[in-house]
Amino acid sequence: MEDMREVYRQHAQTVYKFLLAKTRDEHLAEELTQETFYQAVKSVDRFDGSCKVSVWLCQIAKHLWYQHLRKQKRETPRSPEDMPEAPGPSAEERLLEQEGRMDLLRLVHGLPEPTREVVYLRAFGGLSFREIGDVCGKTETWARVTFYRSKEKLRNGGADDEE
Repeated sequence: MEDMREVYRQHAQTVYKFLLAKTRDEHLAEELTQETFYQAVKSVDRFDGSCKVSVWLCQIAKHLWYQHLRKQKRETPRSPEDMPEAPGPSAEERLLEQEGRMDLLRLVHGLPEPTREVVYLRAFGGLSFREIGDVCGKTETWARVTFYRSKEKLRNGGADDEE
């Protein structure tokens, strides 16, 4: 049990940043971070050490995020009157707007998957290229090249030069 407290202390911020990059919702990221560590405690005996603990935790977090999205899709209201009010901008979005970088965020959001995920994990999640490669099931080199190509695409205003 003490070991899991140490794992939480060392990796909670990484998992939270990863989820914040995915969800862009502080409260949801916090909730999913807690659920990630709960699931990790339940399945710690299945961790085989073939990857870093942070990568394993981010994989759990990613699966929980996908479960959340599937659940949301099933619970989507059918009529416009039933639709909840759109949430206000997150703290990150307000900061980006204040700094005049909302356009960049829109361009990043417009990138295709998995390119967008790589940019989010690197820029907002602070993950290394090796960790990004592990999370995406690819190599560190793939993550580096994908991130570099994304930056070039964003510099060109999101125009699709090649692909």
